[in-house]
Amino acid sequence: MDCPARPADDMALRLLAVCNQALVRGSGEAQILQAICDWAVHQGGCRLAWATLAHDGTPQTVARAGPVDDSLPAPGDPGTLALPLHDGSGEPLGALCLHAPEYRSRDAGQQAWLREAADDLSHGLALLRARQAEQRMQAFALKVASAVSASTGTAFFERLLHYMTDALGAQAGCVARLLPAAAQQPARVMTLALSVNGTLKPNRDYLLDGTPSAQLLTQRQFVVERDVAGRYPAAPVLRELGAQGYVGQQLCNADGEPLGLIFVLFREPLHQAGFITSMLQIFAARAAAEIQRQQAEARIRYQASLLDKAQDAIVVRDLAHRILFWNQGAERLYGWTRLQALGQSAQALLYDDPAVFARATHTALEKGEWVGEITQHNRHGDTLDMEAHWTRIPGEDGQPPSILEINTDISARKASEREVQRLAFYDALTGLPNRMLLMDRMQQALASAERQRQGGALLFIDLDNFKTLNDTLGHDMGDLLLQHVAQRLGSCVRSIDTVARLGGDEFVVLIEQLSSEPAELARAARAVGEKILQLLSAPYLLAGYQYRSTPSIGIAPFDHGRTSVGELLKQADLAMYQAKTAGRSTLRFFDPDMQAAVTQRATLEGELRAAFAKDEFLLQYQPQSDRSGRVVGVEALVRWRHPGRGLVAPAEFIGLAEETGLILPLGRWVLNQACKLLARWQSDPYLAQLTMAVNVSSLQFRDTSFVEDVLRVLAMNGAPANRLKLELTESLLVENMEATIATMEALCAHGVGFALDDFGTGYSSLTYLKRMPLTQLKIDRSFVRDLLTDPNDAAIIHTIIALSRSLGLEVIAEGVESIEQRDMLARAGCHFYQGYLCSPALSEDALQRFVRDRVG
Repeated sequence: MDCPARPADDMALRLLAVCNQALVRGSGEAQILQAICDWAVHQGGCRLAWATLAHDGTPQTVARAGPVDDSLPAPGDPGTLALPLHDGSGEPLGALCLHAPEYRSRDAGQQAWLREAADDLSHGLALLRARQAEQRMQAFALKVASAVSASTGTAFFERLLHYMTDALGAQAGCVARLLPAAAQQPARVMTLALSVNGTLKPNRDYLLDGTPSAQLLTQRQFVVERDVAGRYPAAPVLRELGAQGYVGQQLCNADGEPLGLIFVLFREPLHQAGFITSMLQIFAARAAAEIQRQQAEARIRYQASLLDKAQDAIVVRDLAHRILFWNQGAERLYGWTRLQALGQSAQALLYDDPAVFARATHTALEKGEWVGEITQHNRHGDTLDMEAHWTRIPGEDGQPPSILEINTDISARKASEREVQRLAFYDALTGLPNRMLLMDRMQQALASAERQRQGGALLFIDLDNFKTLNDTLGHDMGDLLLQHVAQRLGSCVRSIDTVARLGGDEFVVLIEQLSSEPAELARAARAVGEKILQLLSAPYLLAGYQYRSTPSIGIAPFDHGRTSVGELLKQADLAMYQAKTAGRSTLRFFDPDMQAAVTQRATLEGELRAAFAKDEFLLQYQPQSDRSGRVVGVEALVRWRHPGRGLVAPAEFIGLAEETGLILPLGRWVLNQACKLLARWQSDPYLAQLTMAVNVSSLQFRDTSFVEDVLRVLAMNGAPANRLKLELTESLLVENMEATIATMEALCAHGVGFALDDFGTGYSSLTYLKRMPLTQLKIDRSFVRDLLTDPNDAAIIHTIIALSRSLGLEVIAEGVESIEQRDMLARAGCHFYQGYLCSPALSEDALQRFVRDRVG
């Protein structure tokens, strides 16, 4: 299994996933940012979260979550993390701010994940703004085309100018055409429409010298972002308005030759010159087309190619779908020249799905327009995602109508959206659906099974000994194995089934549309499970290394009876753990009795947690004696005073405490209570020389503060360290041996002793035993029990005693219940024992009486 991420890293990873999901589901900037702020406060552990976006150069808060009474922290507050948002060119958009005390200290790993989340969010917002800008530009273009199409002459330009200044927020505007000029004569223009502060001025001709529009004689666009009146003091309109900003566009004919100019003026400096220049191109195109109308009246409707940005494809076709007009954007986008395309069927040339094309065409003809997304292909067979706006154009002189298409290539945007979708719902390593997508498909499968009266099954798959692979060959090899497993699982199921990765080495297979008859359903599910078992057990070739792995599989069938997604997943998980318990490399079906055991375990866990608050734990002490019966020490044993079950032995709850992590507070409590008693004994001559043995779990021993905890408890209680003996199990010693020895030596330096508990049941290496600062070996009770009747146990005990003698270690036997056992142990060289022959575990008072009685 993969090691879990730290909480802070986990929060950063989840924030990354939430940003991606918000971008998929949100339709506006404020909605997206509010969803992220809500998650950060309600699920991400933040107290406050807010987002700002720049408006006219000033940051404004557009989303906020957290207590409404809390004021936003000041800039630079150490508990606040500000993630900058920027557009594709690096210009700032705003910031996402998260406030929580733990942000006072952040490591590089957290910051990297959080920066990636901010970058993803910035990318998504930039895409959203670009899409909205495209839509606004196209909407304005169509609005202008509709509004001015019925006008001609001066009225056309006046209406065009009105819409242009209104759309761009300009205070003045002008459309003018170039007047013929003799050689070496300064250029002059005639205004076709001139508006200042909303008032139309009489048309007149004027020299371009001394005005910013003179630049349009040699360049297509000219922009002055501020103080244009100061730079051109001789221009009367600029002076009258007190203009700051100027944007001008050259008007050209179809051959690119200058026809005139169009410009707008602003009292305030420009902040969005790029948007204004793009929009002005649209109005310039309409103005230029009208200027040319007399010269090429028959081609007016084809000038729609100038209404949109240069990369758009403009196509006009008749009712038989024959192409009548094909602009340069279409040539560039589709690959066919105008001569090659004219007269061809647009349906045959561009579309793979005639049904979709027919429905869109029908809507355009019936309602006057069709707007939507459609798939086309180019000359090379590449698929294109297009955003299309098709408009019906009335025919002239009784001719039938035609259809004007404005097609914008959004393939890059759709690819980005698909990538965001993949990050949100698919596993990055294997490409399989992740937990979120699996849950959604399970919900659909259960609903379909109930509706169709069908059955199905959920298979929970866990790879055996996966952690060993990671530890021995490295995580890169582990990742490679997971990818191979994903590929093999995909070959085991049908296209209607789902293979998902939950995380780590856990996979889930969802099988649908099976029989609801129990026996047949079980046979079908077992067949798939056995196929998976066989396929995943075959050898893997990992970067030239042959590796064998086996799975444990739990199967939870379902039919049209009502059940929940969580319940089904839990059943499959339980069945998988039963397969693990049965020896691994096998499969098991869910057994309802398992559910009862789990429910009982959950109840016990809740009671165990409550036991801390209710002070239901106590310690008992089992004496350890020498051959003469003199008590030399005790082992502290924890008991649980259960309000309904009485005194509960450790075997019933210690395992659960280890699984849930409760062993850490319980272990600290036991150590503290034992040291308190050890300190009190120092004033009692009968008890002062006794040692106190305390069992230490693997989880407690591996805790980074273990050495500090032990020394602090000894010092706090005034207990002698040389009377404290910590008992470790063999299984603990084989995990990270160097760290184990370092921890033991740190405590031994202060006088603490160590005993190796249950010796002989594990796999201790003699080399490691020689290096460890042990003082005692404990012979496990399983060998003592049959000592008198089983020669093998007797031989093992003799070997353990000989080994301890060679290592200079004391040896003690546990579980001694008869004099015969004690005597045989003594003859073998073991002179210390504990068990019912000496005494069961006793309370503190009973222990004191027992020790005094033995001395007396």
